[in-house]
Amino acid sequence: QAQLVESGGGLVQAGGSLRLSCAASRSIFPIDTMGWYRQAPGEQRDLVASISTRGSTNYADSVKDRFTISMDNAKRTVYLQMNSLKPDDTAVYYCNVKRIDRISYWGQGTQVTVSS
Repeated sequence: QAQLVESGGGLVQAGGSLRLSCAASRSIFPIDTMGWYRQAPGEQRDLVASISTRGSTNYADSVKDRFTISMDNAKRTVYLQMNSLKPDDTAVYYCNVKRIDRISYWGQGTQVTVSS
């Protein structure tokens, strides 16, 4: 049984939208932040957006005006609404969850491909 379950990736045309979801098992406790990272071929894995259980958010500059991160605390699920997608957004997107003791958990990754 996976501790993080990701969904919502796929293939879209430039200008389109996708919504990523990541649900964390109750075995991950207590949670401090949930977020999304992405890694394109030949590049490092970088933060896209994160959100704390207190509601504080963080965004990469390249997505700040297009993506929105949110969290459903009861469902232990983080969402990433991605609008106005660009080919440069193409990458494998990884869910990340940090406990308050800073232990991290990673999802297996979901592919997002934006065609031009």
